[in-house]
Amino acid sequence: MGPKSAAPASTAAKRKASVSSSSAAGGDAKKSKVTTADKLHAPHSLHKIAEEHGVVLRKYYPHEMSNARAEAYIDDEIPKPFDEMVAALEETAKDMRGVKPGGAVVHWFKTDLRTNDNRALAMAADKAANAGVPLICLYIISPEDWEAHLRAPVRVDLILRTLKVLQDDLAKLNIPLWIETVDKRKNVRSTVHTFMESWNANHLFANMEYEVDELRRETALVRECASKGKSMTVIHDTCVVPPGRLTSSSSGRPYAVYTPWFKTWKQHIHDNEDLVDLVDTPAKQADDLKAKVSKLFGCAIPESPKNKQLTKDEKTRFAKLWPAGEHEAVRRLQQFCDDRINGYSRNRDFPAQDATSSLSPYLACGAISARTMIQTAFDRTGAKALDRGTDGFKVWVSEVAWRDFYRHVLAGWPYVCMNKPFKAVYSNIEWSYNKEHFTAWCEGRTGYPIVDAAMRQLREQGWMHNRCRMIVASFLAKDLLIDWRMGEKFFMENLVDGDFSSNNGGWGFSASVGVDPQPYFRIFNPTRQSERFDPDGVYIRHYVPELAKVFEEGASAIHEPYAKEAAKARKAGYPEPLVPHKDAREKALAAYKKGLGK
Repeated sequence: MGPKSAAPASTAAKRKASVSSSSAAGGDAKKSKVTTADKLHAPHSLHKIAEEHGVVLRKYYPHEMSNARAEAYIDDEIPKPFDEMVAALEETAKDMRGVKPGGAVVHWFKTDLRTNDNRALAMAADKAANAGVPLICLYIISPEDWEAHLRAPVRVDLILRTLKVLQDDLAKLNIPLWIETVDKRKNVRSTVHTFMESWNANHLFANMEYEVDELRRETALVRECASKGKSMTVIHDTCVVPPGRLTSSSSGRPYAVYTPWFKTWKQHIHDNEDLVDLVDTPAKQADDLKAKVSKLFGCAIPESPKNKQLTKDEKTRFAKLWPAGEHEAVRRLQQFCDDRINGYSRNRDFPAQDATSSLSPYLACGAISARTMIQTAFDRTGAKALDRGTDGFKVWVSEVAWRDFYRHVLAGWPYVCMNKPFKAVYSNIEWSYNKEHFTAWCEGRTGYPIVDAAMRQLREQGWMHNRCRMIVASFLAKDLLIDWRMGEKFFMENLVDGDFSSNNGGWGFSASVGVDPQPYFRIFNPTRQSERFDPDGVYIRHYVPELAKVFEEGASAIHEPYAKEAAKARKAGYPEPLVPHKDAREKALAAYKKGLGK
């Protein structure tokens, strides 16, 4: 189901054509050197300097678009990829209903690496069982996609280990998982077609992803399958409430602010309880069906691509920190609900406490569904509704909902996938690209202990506490005035839970350029954040050992050592602050005002 406010793809295309033709043929075109069409196709005026610093991967993507082009997406003058997918599914639905089963049914795994509560997998299993043919599964490794999408080596490692668990689980059900590496991303579609043809499969099932590249690729696949007399069914699975379902009653358009969206999200689930119903793991296939596809069993799990490899020590460390698979995800969820969820609202912001669920890496690779998380929390806490339960339960549900919200944003404002901030006017801010400052931030050498502790945690664990993500993001964008997209990119390249929509949404919030942003003049003071959320310095002492050697637990000087105990900090080899916060704040305010024309 598409957004109620969005024009059909055909209508949007007509609008786009009318804008272009009137700009070229109208009398006003002679008076202006820049037509509307020019504005839509020209890059943003500041694109060159950002590209020089790697913000846009020109190997795969065009220049940063103009603000006018971003606005054209909002106004439906350019069709949104999500709407094009919806249109493709609707327009091919009649033909797909008549497709015969063929010799097998295929489920294409992507970011849904689990057997339980996997809607497309369950539908594929039902289709195969009813037709009396084997269900076979496919996973495609696309190194170019992993490079283009900035997959962190630690996340790639978790994906590969999770594939092994998934393969073993499926094998117990007599269902094979075939893993294919496709060197060129442009060949992914043809690889899917070839796999289907090899096994005389006429039905392909997959869960929908909402990023632009994936939507465009699978929209093309839907139409190609239809043209070949085959069927591709794409299912809403990753969100509890599918994008397009929730629109503002006043404007009829998708929500751009979280609070009213969340209120509507909860009510929609209460009115449609089937949205959180769980689907079962597929039944075991008969031995004779297994025999028909025996060649697909035992497929080797490949090593990470060369540009995504970990050292031996890193592989050992991350495997211990992040055991793979849906069974581990369920274990963590149950333990969290039993031990920590009731105190979640009180303790979640304190990084030294083990107060969070640590499920984000498993959500990112699809080893567990958001529905399973909500249903388990209901069962374990005895809550009767999403807004009735302990404070911890309610706050945790709201955090799960943020993940849905950011995916809804991808569907409604696709240019956020294209190196543009949600509010395009913020593209006009003249950011700094100070390499020394950026490197110091990446390595945890800023002279602000809470920032440095967080960045070192990221390097050590492939993960960072959420409160600290906000602190370090605000520091990069507002204290150092460095292009927030460089930080967004660095996070994706290093996070085990690097999920595009959540990462982009978090950076947009912290840099005040995104959906529902804090006003740009609200700037985190890193020292005050440290004093408030790590009052005894436990977190800092753990990740900044040079300070732990000279400051005892509870020493207030650990939060700003050069202001209170400079000699000790210097002797310990801890760096001085890169910038004084007060001066940096004023500089940031001036830069934001200038960029916004205030």
